[in-house]
Amino acid sequence: MSIIVTGGAGFIGSNFLKFLRDVTDDKIIVLDSLTYASNEENIPQCPQIEFVWCDIVNEKHVNYIFDKHKPKKVFHFAAESHVDKSISNSNPFISTNINGTINLLNASLNVQVEKFHHISTDEVYGSLEYDDSLFSEDTPYNPRNPYSATKASAEHFVTSWHNTYGLPYVITGSSNNYGRGQHFEKLIPKVIKNAMENKTTYMYDGGEQIRDWIHVMDHCGAIWSIEEKKVLNDKFNVGAGCELQNIEVTRMILDLLDKPHELIGISYDRPGHDKRYGTDFSKLTSATGWTPSINFDDGLEDTVQWYIDRLVK
Repeated sequence: MSIIVTGGAGFIGSNFLKFLRDVTDDKIIVLDSLTYASNEENIPQCPQIEFVWCDIVNEKHVNYIFDKHKPKKVFHFAAESHVDKSISNSNPFISTNINGTINLLNASLNVQVEKFHHISTDEVYGSLEYDDSLFSEDTPYNPRNPYSATKASAEHFVTSWHNTYGLPYVITGSSNNYGRGQHFEKLIPKVIKNAMENKTTYMYDGGEQIRDWIHVMDHCGAIWSIEEKKVLNDKFNVGAGCELQNIEVTRMILDLLDKPHELIGISYDRPGHDKRYGTDFSKLTSATGWTPSINFDDGLEDTVQWYIDRLVK
């Protein structure tokens, strides 16, 4: 049997490949267009894994690959994901996150995949107030920027392809990921790199925004727990119960690097910036038994050391 993993040269996708390599003997076909945020070197080198360059916006190429490999399962990570870039130009996000997803859904129908697993984000729910209840799977969608709007749209296309055509699916919406190999545009790698170069990291509106942080390998384990339990046609939130202000995380990184907190600056807030994310993942735990296992302090220390080893010359 073959599995297709889209976005496998990116941060979460490549870590999922490392996870898959240890839990299945199935042939894994990796699709990625190698944008600025991905790197072919992130893909594990082993006979089980085959990389195919593919822009999922190209419908004919997607259909050719699916017809050739006849995958039974699809894990769809590929996405444009940087909120600031979506605000300045939404077109690539619409093309990849919506049209690309539709191409994959149609190709999956054509070869009768057994499961289309769409990896989404808690940002589709919008923003919480500091005293609000956590996001649940029943929280109304309220995306507040073009990126999250395209991810919310993609989720609706996934469920509509099930409702209309019977395509078996799973959707998981994850909280903020961190760990080894994340692009420097994201908060934690950006702070690490800036601090090591003694540069200031400017925090939107003082960095008081709250995010729920999950280690990328815990996220991978959550995805696979659904596979192991053979759950279909449902959505699950994935979180870690680790809500921290961005400025708290930044201070923790500076302390690990023995750098002064004066390397934190304040910038004006951006449009559509969400105040707080907090994710209730109890539905997933009830369905599969999965719970996060990586303590944030330990995971952050490992992440910082990984970047030190690659940035220090």
